Amino acid sequence: MEPMLATPAARTGALPHGPQWAFEVKWDGVRALADTTSGRLRLWSRGGRETTPAYPELAGLADLPDTVLDGEIVLLADGRPSFAALAERMHVRDARRAAALARARPVTYLVFDVLRTDGVDVVGRPYDERRALLAGLALPDRVELSPVYDDGDELWAVTAAHGLEGVVAKRRSSPYRAGHRSSDWVKAAHQHHRTALVVGWREETSGNGRLGAVLLGARDGDGRLRYLGRAGSGLTGAVATTLRTALDRAPADAAPFDDDVPPVDARGTRWCAPVVVVDTRYLNRTPTGRLRQPVIRGVRTDADPDPWEQP
Repeated sequence: MEPMLATPAARTGALPHGPQWAFEVKWDGVRALADTTSGRLRLWSRGGRETTPAYPELAGLADLPDTVLDGEIVLLADGRPSFAALAERMHVRDARRAAALARARPVTYLVFDVLRTDGVDVVGRPYDERRALLAGLALPDRVELSPVYDDGDELWAVTAAHGLEGVVAKRRSSPYRAGHRSSDWVKAAHQHHRTALVVGWREETSGNGRLGAVLLGARDGDGRLRYLGRAGSGLTGAVATTLRTALDRAPADAAPFDDDVPPVDARGTRWCAPVVVVDTRYLNRTPTGRLRQPVIRGVRTDADPDPWEQP
């Protein structure tokens, strides 16, 4: 089963109002469905990939029989979810390494919906009823219920003050529309985020061989690869190491873009097949669709690249 997706707000902070809406924090982590319908716990990413081995500290979810939960896996740093800290965890499949990381920096699964509980499918029930069912579950260690609020404007201000990602508004009467992006859920973020394809990379100008910048792209509705711009921020530490390893495995002889790449960006670039997905944060987009001030936050193996959309 695929998760339900939210529609972006028309503009920053433009959340719906009225008693028919509930509001939740938009957590900066990775989406996961927790599924025990097979008799054991399986964690599924938004893109349908199994991620169970990466998070052994969530094994207690297996005690919830024949259940499917929806939530966000987060890793707290200084009291706030840190995607950069989580990036090291999401790719791990070796059991011993996953266990060591779980002991050192355990994740938390923040649950915000239930699709099935104790063998009963509840996706057709209203949001408020599903939340009541969720509140009645005995959640294990490292699993918490994501709070619900009545005042979206107040929550928007609080999330901004505490450096959180944003707010999601959910229509209280709405069913769970698995696999659909619905206007019954509306998301508003304080900063823009997207997943993108890496299509080329450049070394630092110092000649030390370290990763200095990457060229990003996205496919439009016709399958053409469009240019999103060049990003040089965020390419440090484990992020740079993981990304460079992935790019070295996918070289290409020429630029795969269907757009023209500015000569200043193409100069000195090593091209690669558009198979590596990264998470980016950016200020906004130019009229031609380029990302302004993009920052690379980590490699994503749990999510597909976002499609090109006209700004």
